[in-house]
Amino acid sequence: MRTEHRHSTDAIAERLARGPKVNYLRDWVYGGIDGAVTTFAIVAGAVGADLSTRVVLILGVANLIADGFSMAAANYSGTRAEIEDYERLRDMEERHVALYPEGERQEIRQIFHNKGFRGGQLDTLVELITSRKDHWIDTMLTEEHGLAPIQRSPWTAAASTFAAFVICGAVPLVPYALGLTGSAVTATAGTALVFLLIGSVKSLWSTVSWWRSGLETLVIGMAAAGLAYAVGRLLEGIL
Repeated sequence: MRTEHRHSTDAIAERLARGPKVNYLRDWVYGGIDGAVTTFAIVAGAVGADLSTRVVLILGVANLIADGFSMAAANYSGTRAEIEDYERLRDMEERHVALYPEGERQEIRQIFHNKGFRGGQLDTLVELITSRKDHWIDTMLTEEHGLAPIQRSPWTAAASTFAAFVICGAVPLVPYALGLTGSAVTATAGTALVFLLIGSVKSLWSTVSWWRSGLETLVIGMAAAGLAYAVGRLLEGIL
């Protein structure tokens, strides 16, 4: 049976010394899907409304810069808010441990009692956890408040979202920028491939098969584009 890492004493010590890794996968996936969806939706809507290539490029590039920056800024603010909330709760737990140590010990006791520990095991566990203040507070933040033990960088999260948005969102515009014949068909095929690749790569961090994850992302993305195309055709007939 395959394992993801080695379990020798030296390998374990080396891995633990590096500490847990911060994962920015969701920022890349979110930015990539949204970039491809929104840009291709603009292209599809413009094609549906029978707009010129020049208009398609103007709208598409404007979307890449403006919407990409907006998403990155929103991700930065959201991640920053998570960090500030973590700091607020940590400060609160530090005050509670200083002012009401017995009440906080009782919280630790009840948390691990609910996990199935009893008798001497529970007493020893509570004693060990509360003997080190930082570890005590870390445990409260994780077990009582459900917070992750490591914090993500707002700048890295924002940069990841923006980069993925621009890279994936540029794909539907390339055929128009190159003046290719049948740009709409080429843009559709290229964007479909992007959706499929994003979903397939995402499966590396999940238990879902690559083809199922890829198809799921493909269906979601193309559905959004199809809706935009239909709206474009509708507006062309009205205006």
